[in-house]
Amino acid sequence: MSALARLVPVPDAEPAPEALAAGRHSLLRFITCGSVDDGKSTLIGRMLFEAGAVFEDQLDSLAKDSRKFGTQGEALDFALLVDGLSAEREQGITIDVAYRYFATPRRSFIVADTPGHEQYTRNMATGASTADLAVILVDARKGLLPQTRRHSYIVSSLGVRDIVVAINKMDLVGFDEAIFRRIEADYRAATAGLNFRSVTFIPLSARDGDNVVVRSGRTPWYSGPALLPVLEEAEPAARADGQAGFLLPVQWINRPDLDFRGFAGTLAAGTLVAGDAVTVLPSGRTTRIARVIGGDGDLTRAHAGQAITVTTVDEVDIARGDVLVGGHRDLKAATQIAARLIWTGAEPLEIGREYQLKLGTALVNTRVALLHDAVDIETFEARPAASLPMNGIGHATLRLDAPVVCLPYDGNRDLGGFILIDRISNETVGFGLVSGPGATEAGDWRSRLAQGAQDLIGAPGSERRGDVLALVSWRLASAGTLAGIVAVVTGQPLAGLAAGAADIVARSVLRTLHDGLWRRARERSLPADVAESGGGI
Repeated sequence: MSALARLVPVPDAEPAPEALAAGRHSLLRFITCGSVDDGKSTLIGRMLFEAGAVFEDQLDSLAKDSRKFGTQGEALDFALLVDGLSAEREQGITIDVAYRYFATPRRSFIVADTPGHEQYTRNMATGASTADLAVILVDARKGLLPQTRRHSYIVSSLGVRDIVVAINKMDLVGFDEAIFRRIEADYRAATAGLNFRSVTFIPLSARDGDNVVVRSGRTPWYSGPALLPVLEEAEPAARADGQAGFLLPVQWINRPDLDFRGFAGTLAAGTLVAGDAVTVLPSGRTTRIARVIGGDGDLTRAHAGQAITVTTVDEVDIARGDVLVGGHRDLKAATQIAARLIWTGAEPLEIGREYQLKLGTALVNTRVALLHDAVDIETFEARPAASLPMNGIGHATLRLDAPVVCLPYDGNRDLGGFILIDRISNETVGFGLVSGPGATEAGDWRSRLAQGAQDLIGAPGSERRGDVLALVSWRLASAGTLAGIVAVVTGQPLAGLAAGAADIVARSVLRTLHDGLWRRARERSLPADVAESGGGI
C-alpha cells in the first residue's frame, strides 16, 4: 500500500464469497469529490439506499437523525448515512474521508466520500489515491468552482483516468437542458489538458434520486445511462510500470526465534516464486528466494497486492525500507528525485528546510532543493514560484539524505507516491508523486546552475531558508564582514573582495562535503541489529 493510501484505513477490498457466487466478481473503487455543498454525501446515501445497502434499523436511525440534524425538512437526509462525525452533522459538511462498501448483482464497490472544503483538500487527495474512477459533482446553480478544478487536477495527477461529472441539483434549475450543456462545455474546456481517458456527464438530483439508479422521466432530453449503470460497466485503466519481475518493499523483519528470519511486506508489482533471483536495494547484494509464506503457510506463487513473508538462501543484511527486486529490472536507488507536490501544510513550503519523506516502507530525511514552478489552478499553467501555500501544487526536485527505491507514480503507486512530514509537529504537510530521477542527476545543466545558486545563498543546515532576501543578506553580510577585515589588515581592497567571494564559495563546498560524508558514515555505521530491525530509518 502506498504512503498516501496508508493515511486513512481502507475497508477490506475482497468481495464476500456469496458475492463471487452471484457473479459480482469485480471490484470498483471510486471517489466522490467536488466543491462544498455540491451534494456528494447525499448522492452516496441515496445510492446506498437505492442499492438496498441500508438496513431497517439504519433507516429508523436515519429518520431520527434527519429530524435532529437534517437539512431536508421532514424528508430523509441521506447525507447522514455517511457523515458520521458530530462536527459534520452540526455543520452540514464533510470533514473526514468516509469509506462505504456496497454491492449490486453485477459488481462490488468501495466508495470514498471526500470533503469539498479547501481546508480538507489533503483528505480528498488521500481518498483519491486508491480510486479507479472519480465522480466529480457540480452544483447546477453554481457551475464550475475553484475546488472543482483543483479536485479534477488532483485526481488526474493521482492517475485516475475515468471521470463521471454528475451535474447535481438539476431539480433546482427546472431540469434545464441549456444549463446542463453549458456546464458540460465549460468542464470540457477547463480540463482539456488533463489526459482523462473518458468523461461522462449525467444530469441528476441526488436528493430525489433522478438518474441515480434508473433513468428519470424529468430529463427526457438526456439519452445516456443513469449513474449506477455507468459504475457497473466501468473498466478501470490498467497500471503497468513496463518491466518484468517483482518488487517487494520490506516492511518488517520477522524473527520469531533463532532459526527463522523472514522479510515481510506487500508485493508491489509482479509475481514471485521460490528460487527466484533477487537483488536487495539500495545495497545491491544478490541472493535467491528460499520460501514464500502467506497467511496460511507456504505458497507456490505470490501476486502483486499480496502480503507475504519471504526467506533467502543466503544470510543477507536486509532492513525495513529496503526493496527486494527480481527479474531483469534495471533499478537503482536515488538520492534525488523529481516530483509533483501537493502541499497540505498550514505553513508554506520552505525551500531547503528538512522534512521527513515516507515512500513505500522507507523513511528518510529530505529537503526541497528546487521548486521549479507552481500550478495556477484556474488555468492549470505552470508558473515560477518561490514557495507553495496550503493546497498549492507544483513541481520540485528533492534531495534525500539516504537512497530510496522509487518509480514514476504513473506506473506504480506503492513506490511512486510519498508523503512529507514535518519533523517538529509530525504533521503530514505534503503529498508527492514521483515523476523520475532528480533533474540534476539527469544532467540538466540549468538545474545544476540553479541548485548551485540556492546552495550559495542557503543558511546552515539547521536554519530555515524560506525568505530568500534574508538569506542573500545573511551571506552578503558574512562575506562583507570578512572582506572588510581583510582589506583593513592588508590595506588591499581587492584582497578583501577576493576573500569575501572565497568565503561564499568555501561555505557551500564545505557544507556539501559535510552532508555527503555524514550520509555515507551514517549508512555504514548502523549496527547490524539496528539495521535488521529497521531502527534509525
